[in-house]
Amino acid sequence: MSSRTKPNLLSRYGEWLGLFAVLIGLVTVFSLFSDRFLSAATFNQIANQVPALAVIAVGMTFVIITAGIDLSVGSVLAFAGSMLGLAMVDWSWPLLAALPLAILAGALCGWANGWVSVRFAVPSFIVTLGMMQIARGLAYLGTDSQTKYIGAPVEWLGAPISGLGISWAFLFAVVVVIVGQLVLRRTVFGRYVMVIGANEEAATYSGVNVRPIKIAVFAIAGALAGLGAAFDSSKLAAVDPNAGTGLELSAIAAVVIGGTSLMGGRGSVVGSFIGVLIIATLSAGLAQLGATEPVKFLITGIVIVAAVIIDAWRAGKSKKFTP
Repeated sequence: MSSRTKPNLLSRYGEWLGLFAVLIGLVTVFSLFSDRFLSAATFNQIANQVPALAVIAVGMTFVIITAGIDLSVGSVLAFAGSMLGLAMVDWSWPLLAALPLAILAGALCGWANGWVSVRFAVPSFIVTLGMMQIARGLAYLGTDSQTKYIGAPVEWLGAPISGLGISWAFLFAVVVVIVGQLVLRRTVFGRYVMVIGANEEAATYSGVNVRPIKIAVFAIAGALAGLGAAFDSSKLAAVDPNAGTGLELSAIAAVVIGGTSLMGGRGSVVGSFIGVLIIATLSAGLAQLGATEPVKFLITGIVIVAAVIIDAWRAGKSKKFTP
C-alpha cells in the first residue's frame, strides 16, 4: 500500500468513525433524558422510517459529488408513486410489474433533468426546481388528486419482519447503500464521477466524456426516487400525491452531514447513510422529549448549517494546504 493510499483510507474511515461518534452521542444524550429512547422499539422505529430517504440520499450523493443539486426528488417520488398506484389499483398489476414502471418513471424525470442541464448549460438548481413543479403536477394528474389505497400487495415491504423488528424496505435500502458505495469507489464510472466533481475541465482534457456521466447521475437519482416511492407507499399501504414534500431538503441535509462536499469531488454513500440515521435519530429523540415541530425544524436547521460550515472549512483547508 502506497504512502498516498494510507492517508486516504485513514481519512475516509476516520470520517465515518466521526459520524458514528456523533450518532452514538445523540443516542446517549436522548437516553439520559428519556427512559424510553434506549430500546429496541425505538431503534426499529427509526430503521423503518428511513428507507425512502436512504435510497434518495444515495442518488443525491452522486449528484452532489458532481457539483450538482437535485431539488425534484421529493416530487419525483410522488409522481413515481402515482404510477405505482395507477398500475396496481387501476390496471391490477402485481408489485413486481408495477415497481419497474415506478423506477422507470423516476429515471425518465432524472434523465430529463440531466439532459436539459447539460444540453443547455443551465444550472441544475434551476432545472430541478422546474421539475419539482412538473413532477408534482403529474403526481396529482396520475392520482386524480386523491390518495390511492393499495393494501397488502405493498404493505409487506414496510411491515416489521417477525423476530427482527426491522422491515424488508430497510434491508433493501441497506443493499442499495452497499451497491452505491461499491459503484462509487470500485468502478470506472464512480471514479469519473469523483473526477468530474473535483475538476470538470481537467476531466474533459483527460478524455472523460463528461456529458453522459452527468446525465447518468441524475437518472440514477430519479430511479432511486422511484424505488423510494414503493418504500414510502408501504408505510400507509397507499400512494399520496402529496408524498415526498420536503424530502429533497432532508436528503441534501443527510448527504452534507455525511461529509459530501457541496462543491463536488468528495463524498461517500456510506457517510450519507449515516447522515440519514443522524437526522432520523435526532427527529425521534426530539419527538420523545415532547419537542414541538418548530423546535424540531430549528434544531435540525442548526445541525445542517453547522455541517455546511464544517464542509466549507474543510474545503478551505484543503485548498490552503494542497501542494
